[in-house]
Amino acid sequence: MAPPADPFEITDDPEPGPVPGPQPAGTRAVASAAYLDGLNEEQRLAVIHQGGPLLVLAGAGTGKTRVLTTRIAHQLITGRSRPSQILAVTFTNKAAREMLERVAQLIGGAADGMWLGTFHSVGVRVLRRHAELVGLKSNFTILDTDDQTRLIKQLLQAEGIDDKKWPARVLSGIIQRWKDRALAPDKVASDDAGDFANGKAAEIYKQYQARLAEVNAVDFGDLVMLCVILWQQHPDILAQYHRRFRHILVDEYQDTNVAQYLWLRLLAQGTQDVCCVGDDDQSIYGWRGAEVGNILRFEKDFPGATIVRLERNYRSTPHILAAASHLIAHNERRLGKTLWTELKDGERISLRGVWDGDEEARQIGEEIEALQRDKHPLAQIAILVRAGFQTREFEERFITLGLPYRVIGGPRFYERMEIRDALAYCRVTVQPDDDLAFERIYNTPRRGLGESALRTLRIIQRAQKVSLFEAVRRALETDELKGRQRKALGDLVQSFDRWRSMLEGLNHIEVVETILDESGYTDMLRADRSPEAEGRLENLKELTNALQEFDSLPAFLEHVALLTDNAENAGSDMVSVMTLHAAKGLEFDTVFLPGWEEGLFPNQRALDDKGLAGLEEERRLAYVGLTRARKRAYVSFAANRRVFNQWQAAIPSRFLKELPTDRLAESSDAGLYATYSAGHHGGLRDQASGFDYESLGVTHMGRARTRWRDETTADRHAVDGDKPDLSVGQRVFHQKFGYGRIVAVDGNKLDIEFEKAGPKKVLDSFIEAA
Repeated sequence: MAPPADPFEITDDPEPGPVPGPQPAGTRAVASAAYLDGLNEEQRLAVIHQGGPLLVLAGAGTGKTRVLTTRIAHQLITGRSRPSQILAVTFTNKAAREMLERVAQLIGGAADGMWLGTFHSVGVRVLRRHAELVGLKSNFTILDTDDQTRLIKQLLQAEGIDDKKWPARVLSGIIQRWKDRALAPDKVASDDAGDFANGKAAEIYKQYQARLAEVNAVDFGDLVMLCVILWQQHPDILAQYHRRFRHILVDEYQDTNVAQYLWLRLLAQGTQDVCCVGDDDQSIYGWRGAEVGNILRFEKDFPGATIVRLERNYRSTPHILAAASHLIAHNERRLGKTLWTELKDGERISLRGVWDGDEEARQIGEEIEALQRDKHPLAQIAILVRAGFQTREFEERFITLGLPYRVIGGPRFYERMEIRDALAYCRVTVQPDDDLAFERIYNTPRRGLGESALRTLRIIQRAQKVSLFEAVRRALETDELKGRQRKALGDLVQSFDRWRSMLEGLNHIEVVETILDESGYTDMLRADRSPEAEGRLENLKELTNALQEFDSLPAFLEHVALLTDNAENAGSDMVSVMTLHAAKGLEFDTVFLPGWEEGLFPNQRALDDKGLAGLEEERRLAYVGLTRARKRAYVSFAANRRVFNQWQAAIPSRFLKELPTDRLAESSDAGLYATYSAGHHGGLRDQASGFDYESLGVTHMGRARTRWRDETTADRHAVDGDKPDLSVGQRVFHQKFGYGRIVAVDGNKLDIEFEKAGPKKVLDSFIEAA
C-alpha cells in the first residue's frame, strides 16, 4: 500500500488536471455557464477576468462574497486551475468556512486540496512544513494572549522592571504591533517604544523571541511575520509556492497590515493571477494595524492591474446610499465609487437633536416600541455607537421598557471588568461583610497580596465564623501576616473605613470618585497603554454618570443588583447594541446612530493621534454605520453630555453637515441643515460649529455655554428668559422629561406628573407651555 500523501507537500504541477464535480458541456463557453446567471455586468467582469492583477472595489452590499466564490468556482469549472493551485485568504475562519461551502455548491462537489483560510491559518500550514528554517520544530505550540503576557512578565521581572509601572500586557501589545509591521527584533530601533520599560522594550522583545524559540512556541504575530522572514531568506522555498499557486485571492484587502501586505507581495511574484477584493471606504481598523494605503496603491504595486468597481447595492434604499456616498466623498484618500440601487426610495434619513443622552435613549426606546407595535422584528433593529460607554443609557432604558436586547462584541455595561471592579469597591464600602466583592478587589490594583495571604484570612474566617473583611481586622491584631501583607491590608481597611464615613457627609458621587482615585484603580488604567484602556476609563466615567439618577450609593447598588438578564426566554428577537467597529459586515432593516457629536464622533483621540488620517478613518466609520441600514436610518446628537459628573456642551458632529439635506426627512431636523448650509446666523448658535440650536427646539441650550444639571441638585443654573405663566392642571413640556401636567406650584418650583417619567420636582425656568 502506498504511504499517505504528505498534506504539506509542495509539488510542481505545470498542467491543470481534472476538476472535481460535474463538467458542464462546453466549459469554455463562459457566456452560457449557469453559475454566472444572476450576476450583474460588473460582477461578471470580476468573475471571468483573466490576464493580469485584478482589484475588485466592492462597495457595501454589492455582492462581494458572491463574486469571490463564483470566481473560484469559475477557475475550477473552466479548468484554469486545480483546487490545490488556488490560495484564497480571508480574515475570519467563519468567512473561510462559508466560502468553502458556497464553492462546493457551485461546482457540485468538495474542492479538496484548495488552500483557503485566514492569513494566520495559512501561515501555520507553511511554518509547520519549514519550521526548522525559522528555528522551530514542526510541532510548535501557539501561545494565547495570557501565555504571552505571563512570559513577558517573567522577562520584566528578570530585568528588575516594575510590572505595575510598565504592565506586561501593554508591552505585549507593543510587540504585536512591531510584528504587524514585520519588524523582527533586529529591525526595531532601541528608541522605537520611547521610554517604555526604562527604554528596554526592544531588548525585552529580543529576549521574548529567544525564549519562544527555546520552548518551541510562536504567538499569532509570528504566524505571518515568520513566513515573511522565511521567504525573504530562502528564495528556493518561496519558489516552491510560486510554482504551486496559480491563482491568489485576498478578501478584505483594505484591512491588511504591513506584514500581511509583504506576505502577499512575496507570494504574488510567482503569478499575475492575483485578485484582491476590498473597499477603501470601509477601512476602519487602523487602530489595530490595518493600512488603507495597501489598497490605495494597488495599481502601483501591480502594474497593469484592472480595477472593477461593484457599485450596485442590493441592501439599502437610494436615500441611505446617497447620504452615505455624499458623506464619504469628503475623504481625499480614496479610489472613488458611488453606490446606487434599483430599490424604491424608501424613507429619508431621520436626523434628531436632543437635550442629553437620557433623552436620546428615551426617544430611541419609544421609536423601537412603535416599530414593534407595527410588527417590526426586534432582531432587525440595531443601535450602533462610537464608544462602548454609550451602551449604558440604552441598556438602562431597555430594561425599564422591557425590551429584550443583546450587546454584540462585548459584555453588557454592568458586566464589564472595570465596572464590576468599581462596583465591588462600592459594595464593600456600603457592606463590609460582602465577601465576594472583597475577594474580587483586595489585590486589585496589585498590593502584593497573593494566595498565601488569602489562605490565612480564610482560615481565620472559618475558625471564627466571620466575614473576610472582619478576618482582616482580626489578623492585623496577630502576627499571622507578614510585614508587607500586614501593611497593605491595614491600609486597605483604613481606606474602606474612611470611605464609609465619607458617605455620611459627602455626596455619594464624590465618594465613588474618591474611592476610584485613592484605591489606585484609576491610575492603574491611566498607566495602561493598551488600546482598550481608554474605553475602560470612559466606562468608569459613565458609571459616575449613572450614579446621578440615585439619591444614595445603597440605592444605586440595589438598582444594579435588580437588573435582570432580560435576554432570557426572549428567543432570538432582540435589539442588537454594538459599536460601529463591531457592526462591519452586518446589516439590519433599521439602524439607530446616536452620539454624532464632536469629540465623540469623530473621536477626539483619533484626531489628536492621527490628524487628517484619523478624521478620514472616522468618516469611513460613519459611512459603515449608515450602510448597515436596509430601510431606515436614524441619526441623533445631544446638546449636552455628562462626562465624569460634569455637564459639557456637545457640538454637533461635522459629519452632520456632510449629509445632503435632500435626503433628510422633513419631519426631522432637515430644516436645520438647510438653514445651516445656507449660512443662517440667527437664533442660538454655537460659535464653534455654526449650529442653530433654536431651530432644533433646544431653546435652553446654555447661552453662556454653561451646563444644566439634574433638577434636584442645588447648583442648577437657570436659563435667562421670560418665565411662562404656569398654573395647576396646565399641560407643559420639559426638554428632558417630556410632556406632563402641573400638580402643585411653590414659587419657582413645580411638581409635575410627567407622562413618561412620572412625578418630578423641577424649576419653572425649564418648562414650556405645551
